[in-house]
Amino acid sequence: MARKKPNPKAEFVLFNVLYEDGSQTSNRKVPSELLGGLDGDGPALEAIEAQDREIAERSGRSRGPIKSVERA
Repeated sequence: MARKKPNPKAEFVLFNVLYEDGSQTSNRKVPSELLGGLDGDGPALEAIEAQDREIAERSGRSRGPIKSVERA
């Protein structure tokens, strides 16, 4: 039986997010196509903030401001 070859370019990059209130979320997915180039990981913050807004709309509860974002 043939095996699939691993994808050399991952679709997502995982980030840990620390909020100003001290809470933390782990392994937040950001599309790898948004990252790299001159901005580095800067677009990850924007993507995670957009995810937080979408989650807040669905749940009715908003998250606090993001303090820091780092790769997992």
